Amino acid sequence: MEGGGQVLVVRFARPHAVLSWAILNGGRRRARAVVWRQVRDDELVPGVDPLALLTASLGQEPPEETVGLLTSRDVSTFDDVHLASGALSARCVATVGLGNALAAGDEPGPLRSVGTINLLCQVSHPLSESALVEAMALAAEARTAALMEARVPSRRSLRVATGTGTDCIVVAAPEGPGGEQYMGKHTRLGSLLGGAVREATARGVRRWLEERGVR
Repeated sequence: MEGGGQVLVVRFARPHAVLSWAILNGGRRRARAVVWRQVRDDELVPGVDPLALLTASLGQEPPEETVGLLTSRDVSTFDDVHLASGALSARCVATVGLGNALAAGDEPGPLRSVGTINLLCQVSHPLSESALVEAMALAAEARTAALMEARVPSRRSLRVATGTGTDCIVVAAPEGPGGEQYMGKHTRLGSLLGGAVREATARGVRRWLEERGVR
């Protein structure tokens, strides 16, 4: 992992299969790194292309093998949680901002304030295509559990928030044969991933609230 200034980079030791809806290389991709780019309000003025802004910040990372995220959160506030059991392990790197916290089903509308939860969810073993999708669902569930436990309110409805309006989740597994077929809560690797995501998100939530004197 490498940080400094407005950029946070997590590099993989070998190519990973990655699934996300990231602004740079979203969808199902082969990647060697994930990059967070912190943006200020004065950078995203009308006429500025957010994707071009992110791409220009990649430095030595090859654009075609890098998944990129944008955030207004100070990237130095990231949390990095590793959990392991025998040869299996899972990791979550999270940046958490809650200024745009919303509940699923809230009325749509313009962005009133910024804040997003960006998660990199990495596992130690290859996954089948269906297990990669299941890992994404599990990560989203764990993120929401952390928000509900903290009773973070939606900025629009005052219901308990289930995320923000601009969250992004990146799930990554090393490429290779013999991928795990399942990533649900009954599997050891699924349990590790769920725990890592839940804890990393919870730490980020606590920090964000403490910075504002809420907790």
